[in-house]
Amino acid sequence: MAEIVPKGYDPELYRMRHSAAHVMAQAVRERFGTEGAVHFAGGPPIEHGFYYDFALPRTVEPEDLAWIEARMKEIIASDHPFEVAEVSADEARRIFADQPFKIELIEGLASGHLDEDGNPREGAAGPARITTYQHDSFRDLCQGPHVERTGQLNPEALKLLSSAGAYWRGDERRPMLQRIYGTIWRTKEELDKYLWAREEAERRDHRRLGKELELIHFEPSAPGMPYWLPKGTRLFNTLLEFSRREHAARGYQEMMAPLLNEKTLWETSGHWEHYQENMFVVPVDEHRTFGLKPMNCPNAMVVFRLKKRSYRDLPYRLSHMDVLHRNERSGTMHGLLRVQKFQQDDSHIFVTEEQIPDEFGRVFELANLIYDAFGLSYTIRIGTRGEGFLGDAETWDRAESTLIAVADRYMAGKYRVEQGEGAFYGPKADILMQDALGREWQLGTIQLDFQLPRRFGCKYVDKDGSEKTPAVIHRALFGSLERFIGVLIEHTAGAFPVWLAPVQAVLIPVTDGQVEYCQEVARTLEARDLRVEVDDSSERMQNKIRQAQLQKVPYMLVVGKREAAAGTVAVRLRTGENLGEQPVDVFVSRALQVVQDRQGL
Repeated sequence: MAEIVPKGYDPELYRMRHSAAHVMAQAVRERFGTEGAVHFAGGPPIEHGFYYDFALPRTVEPEDLAWIEARMKEIIASDHPFEVAEVSADEARRIFADQPFKIELIEGLASGHLDEDGNPREGAAGPARITTYQHDSFRDLCQGPHVERTGQLNPEALKLLSSAGAYWRGDERRPMLQRIYGTIWRTKEELDKYLWAREEAERRDHRRLGKELELIHFEPSAPGMPYWLPKGTRLFNTLLEFSRREHAARGYQEMMAPLLNEKTLWETSGHWEHYQENMFVVPVDEHRTFGLKPMNCPNAMVVFRLKKRSYRDLPYRLSHMDVLHRNERSGTMHGLLRVQKFQQDDSHIFVTEEQIPDEFGRVFELANLIYDAFGLSYTIRIGTRGEGFLGDAETWDRAESTLIAVADRYMAGKYRVEQGEGAFYGPKADILMQDALGREWQLGTIQLDFQLPRRFGCKYVDKDGSEKTPAVIHRALFGSLERFIGVLIEHTAGAFPVWLAPVQAVLIPVTDGQVEYCQEVARTLEARDLRVEVDDSSERMQNKIRQAQLQKVPYMLVVGKREAAAGTVAVRLRTGENLGEQPVDVFVSRALQVVQDRQGL
């Protein structure tokens, strides 16, 4: 079996991190082996480092990580070679006889159906090749690749990061293991840069900020289904209103459809065959089974075919804001970034083939407007057909060439093509946004589909009187609003632009004597559609200002005796800048202009 480096991963860093995982496993065995059995699961490189999963006789403590890291540096300095050997299944069983997780993987390899990680092998033909890698006294089941010698790793660029629980092969029904995370780079400077970015990412973590800013709550009784608290609901609805306004201005018509549909609908669309494992399936009785909808596509097809359509009706633009549900494995859910219940700014645009390029141009124009409102830039990743696609190759070829031609026209130099990454019914263009820390996030998606309208019998009457099947552009520009908000929290560190902030201004009376005036000003601001609160707590003024800054409120309007008598407010920004005393109407005009222009402050 050839040594495999995942697409997009720097080959040198991949080998270094894979090798560091093995070195860590040796050090873990030396640390815990005297206390009882150590069972090794697996340890691959990941995006910025590596991990290894173990069954250990006790919990990993911080002092263990320090010891393991120090021992790893000793092993690296000893400059042991990595030696590969091909073994038979029987020999592998003998070598790893006391390692139950390795034995399970060996059986999968011997069967020919699973790879080294226990995942199904594509195009498998007979038992897989089994190899081991050994350095010093540690030997592991592994297909590589590795560096040639441990001495090629830089001990100054190595750091163990944390430990956590992880289910064997990500299955909550399997044993819980202990996972140790680490990272290694070419140089100490690269390590330091990564550690800074990691610390900054932790500071911006949307789960922590979402709780501190009183935006979201997750309850164990509803895993992956966020509670939107009042402030979070204001934020969510502001995004929805923005999306609805811009879509309506461009000829989209919003529709709503049932959240629960009988499986016959999903069979027609192909989701029952291709997506059922990601759906919440609801058996009603022995004759009827329903599914909570994971996407809006089939409902849009139903609405289009309700009446006879003409070419004059096209493009026919439907938008959706319905709630969707997808059945995610518990180990994959992550705050707002991967949820089971969510909403999208979803749309389905029915077009003739001739209309596709211009309509895509309108979609990209709207995408630019939306992302510009947040100061975000994006690129496009085009995914082509993969295994198990619907329809025929000829139609797919036409759809893919059309989509690439459109990307050349509207996104030249800002897209890349990834083979096999399309939806099962058509090629897609995923929107990739880069945040303040340089991380790339997949948010919205634009898909070109010739399959679903054909499967649902969607037709329109063309100019010559003949019936034709429209093409459909599926698109969501925010994507999941939950995910978009999660990314936006981390991108802005919770300091939203004024137009989006759940609370845009807080009035801070210096003493109780100014509370009534603050409430009067608050009513004036609310009447102009500004979101405002009055802090009438018993805290000192400086504490109130500090609390408003922690809540990332854009404007703090401080009111003492002089301001109350003059009909003014003293304006402070959350950045700490003091704009001084202003008449209320002057502040309102300024704030409304900032909101209208969608500026930061």
